[in-house]
Amino acid sequence: MKIVLMGYMASGKSTVGKLLARQLGTGFIDLDDFIEAHEKKSIKTIFLEKGEIYFRKLEHEMLSKVLDENPSIVLSTGGGTPCYGNNMQTILEKADHSIYLQLPIPELVDRISKEKEQRPLVRNIADADLPEFIGKHLFERIPYYSLATHVLDCSRKDVETVVKEIGELL
Repeated sequence: MKIVLMGYMASGKSTVGKLLARQLGTGFIDLDDFIEAHEKKSIKTIFLEKGEIYFRKLEHEMLSKVLDENPSIVLSTGGGTPCYGNNMQTILEKADHSIYLQLPIPELVDRISKEKEQRPLVRNIADADLPEFIGKHLFERIPYYSLATHVLDCSRKDVETVVKEIGELL
């Protein structure tokens, strides 16, 4: 079974994915980590050296590669992955389940504000401006996220509860 987790940054895709994969007895891949290992560079460095267009093409290639080469996998995508190229179509065609881990803006703001240094996209945004930034981004991305085969409300839920609810969806 191929399961793809998607959602905004800090929505818990990697944390949920690791636990879900362990419980299902299958492999787990974080797409960003996979790309970094393949390129032997950080995502930030890839963006700086080769630009976003190069990165998005590479991201699409790596998404297809992971889904083609793994008969059973839990894959967490980058927050923007479903929104570029034909990535959402690829996910829907090649995965058995795609799950949007949905969180409200205030929860995302709370999570992201605590880890801004690890998130280049928001590192230089003032905390007071985060709600507007995230809201605008979500507005642009929700049409893609909403195409997932499952939309899971993760508001105020711990990781174990989210994984249990995903298990019930499957």
